[in-house]
Amino acid sequence: MAIVVKLDDLLHDRRMTLTELADQVGMTLANLSILKTGKARAIRFSTLEAICEALSCQPGDLLQFEPQRAERERPAKRSASR
Repeated sequence: MAIVVKLDDLLHDRRMTLTELADQVGMTLANLSILKTGKARAIRFSTLEAICEALSCQPGDLLQFEPQRAERERPAKRSASR
């Protein structure tokens, strides 16, 4: 996915564990771990808001778009003739 979640960097900068963040935002450790490892396919705005509040950050501090990653992951175009 071309969107990279920088949760691990933010947690390190704030000297906070994933468990502490989970307690503050009311999420399970498993769901936060999925987000942290980049395996999440979506995030609710309410979740994003809670994480940003707990980490005193902006959504752009947490999420980053990497166009080169999008190019690598884009499936090859199918030809019109089969």
